[in-house]
Amino acid sequence: MRVLVTGGLGFIGCNVANRLLREGHDVIIFDNARRAGVMKNLEWLREHHTDRVNWINADVRDAAAVRKAADGASAIFHLAGQVAVTTSVENPQEDFAINAQGTLNVLEAARNIKPLPVLLFTSTNKVYGGIDHVRIVERPTRYEYESQPDGISESCPLDFHSPYGCSKGAADQYVRDYFRIYGLPTVVLRMSCIYGPRQFGNEDQGWVAHFALTGLRGGDLTIYGDGKQVRDLLYVDDLVEVMMRCVSQPDRVAGEIFNIGGGPANTISVWHELRDPLAKLIGKLPNVTYGPFRPGDQRVYISDIRKAQRQLAWTPKVGVAEGLKRMVEQWGPQWMAAKIG
Repeated sequence: MRVLVTGGLGFIGCNVANRLLREGHDVIIFDNARRAGVMKNLEWLREHHTDRVNWINADVRDAAAVRKAADGASAIFHLAGQVAVTTSVENPQEDFAINAQGTLNVLEAARNIKPLPVLLFTSTNKVYGGIDHVRIVERPTRYEYESQPDGISESCPLDFHSPYGCSKGAADQYVRDYFRIYGLPTVVLRMSCIYGPRQFGNEDQGWVAHFALTGLRGGDLTIYGDGKQVRDLLYVDDLVEVMMRCVSQPDRVAGEIFNIGGGPANTISVWHELRDPLAKLIGKLPNVTYGPFRPGDQRVYISDIRKAQRQLAWTPKVGVAEGLKRMVEQWGPQWMAAKIG
């Protein structure tokens, strides 16, 4: 199968490409290599798959380049995007051009391929905004939903908050509508916090890896908010597995939206509950200071993953403690000391 992976050198993208290449597929990696560290992911892919790694150095804002790369694809994983809320606030026009216009470029390329390819799009829980209609209570180490034991389902009202939420939300809805209007078999994954090997976390995105790497390198860490914010964590291998199930069953998932994360069984508060297991793994915690909550930061977000469990027979297999251990161990000593850039 010929597969296009936009953003294929990023954290999630390189893990997807690795799985596809391992299974023998013809993979086109489309990435402008703009994000710090992604060339290390390209080196890693080439170490494992040598000359089978086909990388196109291009940008999703270039519609002609997207059309050329997508030609003949049976499946498209559209993972490329601007990923940070903070960056979207600083430069909303660029954020829109990458996330909204870039996605439209991919959709247009896909609908002109015959037969139509299945297209998977990685959206975000930020499309739900602050989820202000759900009451939150404060506990000693975390915030909790007062009466949402299964988390937030796909029926939650959309309430885009921040330019990032707006651009990803617009793309999310375009992807869904291309199934309804053009019959393109699309699936949208609204994702929570994904973590694992090959992630170059920084202050704006990839916070689990950022916290661990900062500690390993002896740096200082700023926690925005009080550290009690709660997220459900999903190890990257579990994400890749649900993606593969989606693409292999287009008749089952066409036009669907799934909330994808670790679910209620894999929640943790971003500092008060993470610091002890992190200390056991890395030995020394970073020096911590606190800053104000950032715009659009949800006190709690937990994915209700029951729809994916029902329709895709999928459930996360890697718990938080095991996932953190794998993440740190698979970095290797050279990652711990590396300067990313």
